[in-house]
Amino acid sequence: MSSQFSFVGFKNFKELLTNDAIFTQSLTNNLKFTIGVLIFQTLLSLGFALLLYRNSARNTFYRSLFFVPTIISSVSIAFTWNFMYDPNIGGVNLFLSKIGLEHWTQSWIGNGHIAIYSLAFVQFWVHTGQMLIIFVAGIQAIPSELYEAASIDGATRWQKFKRIKWPLLAPATTMVVAYTTIQSFKAFDLIIAMTNGGPSNSTEILSTLLYHEAFINFRFGYASAISAVFMIVIALLTFLQFRVLRLTKM
Repeated sequence: MSSQFSFVGFKNFKELLTNDAIFTQSLTNNLKFTIGVLIFQTLLSLGFALLLYRNSARNTFYRSLFFVPTIISSVSIAFTWNFMYDPNIGGVNLFLSKIGLEHWTQSWIGNGHIAIYSLAFVQFWVHTGQMLIIFVAGIQAIPSELYEAASIDGATRWQKFKRIKWPLLAPATTMVVAYTTIQSFKAFDLIIAMTNGGPSNSTEILSTLLYHEAFINFRFGYASAISAVFMIVIALLTFLQFRVLRLTKM
């Protein structure tokens, strides 16, 4: 873009880590978003998998139904949930009013205190069906002989889950946790289409901050520094998750 340039060394990283409140807020928002999605998406997908892992016509129908949001474009989902969250005519507030919880109605993505959690709900609503399929495959791969032996020994349903299903689901759980973390950290299009990082940066995450700095403020060097830190954060979190899950298996 120019025949001349000025090498700034680590100036962008110094500003990013010591003098950028929006970056700190974006990282905090990203952690809130990711932890919320990770907990609920993993638990819900595992719970549904335990209910629907048998290959009956009904279970196949429900698995397909839960998987449908995954194949819909994120922008379409964003517009749909913008309507659902509308404080005046949205389905969420209308439903709460119909069941007598009018005092819970509010602007779900206009309130900076809860907006990031409202977006996290949409995120795990979309991808729970995808993780469900991974858990179903993991459960179906467990040999039936193990259940038969446990039944002969008088094991309860909880003991079978604790001693057989859960340990042997470790590879599937590792995949789900790692994929969900990376997926949540780079949840760009959903947030851009729903809130564009607002209100007051309350839903700004690292991927949207990177976009705004590069293509709105045209600070490409600064955006590159954000992307480098972004990559390091994801790598560290993924490494820690694999370590924790490995220790759990042991």
